[in-house]
Amino acid sequence: MDTFRFTDGPSPLLISVPHAGTHIPDDLRARMTDVADETPDTDWHVDRLYDFAPAMGAAMLVATHSRFVTDLNRGPDDAPLYPGQDAEGLCPLKSGDHRPVYQPGEEPGDNEIADRRETYWRPYHDQLAAALDAIKQRHGFALLWDAHSIKSELPRYFDGKLWDLNLGTGGGTTCDDRLSASIMEVANEAAGFTSILNGRFIGGYITRNYGQPADNIHAIQLEQSWATYMDEQPPYGYREDLAASVRPVLQRFIQTMLAFRP
Repeated sequence: MDTFRFTDGPSPLLISVPHAGTHIPDDLRARMTDVADETPDTDWHVDRLYDFAPAMGAAMLVATHSRFVTDLNRGPDDAPLYPGQDAEGLCPLKSGDHRPVYQPGEEPGDNEIADRRETYWRPYHDQLAAALDAIKQRHGFALLWDAHSIKSELPRYFDGKLWDLNLGTGGGTTCDDRLSASIMEVANEAAGFTSILNGRFIGGYITRNYGQPADNIHAIQLEQSWATYMDEQPPYGYREDLAASVRPVLQRFIQTMLAFRP
């Protein structure tokens, strides 16, 4: 199976969806616990939420494999994104709700992690970098929207209930301030949804690494609460009644990105 799906587009915008995949190769699945069947840390249905974007001209890059195989939003050196906070690495050993991913003694060692980095992480990032470079060649600049979602209550990572729309720009380093201000105007006008900029989630490796305003690449991450569009318990069903309210907000985000010029 291919490790990602890529659809090109004529606009300056690329939407990255690194955690929507659910596939786990059979030989790897045999070493995992039953939590792998549930794949609870998937950014469920995020590619479906943004299925309007290609018609607007955005390119889309969507991972096919589970983050239990390799977390594509970590750096290749596996450095912690939030030093001092509990988190998993390139090949997570525990789920977000702290259940073991592997059967005892079946955890990946350093060599296996390095192999997975080359097999799964590298192709996604090679395509991401190539797409941004091609966009820059066509337009003189590139825009990156890194799309994520997460359970609204996850005590391992944050207290209480998460904001609905968690926007991140690496603390103000990954895009032009005018762009983040315009995006937050959309968020603040989204009736019925709470939002924050650079709160608990300021953007992962993809946003922080590729967002280089000085090099005319502007990146924003959205970490969206599951409560805005889906059932938060297995089997994690898509809720069209909920999604119908939040998808217009996502469309306005994308329209705002497409309207931006450095």
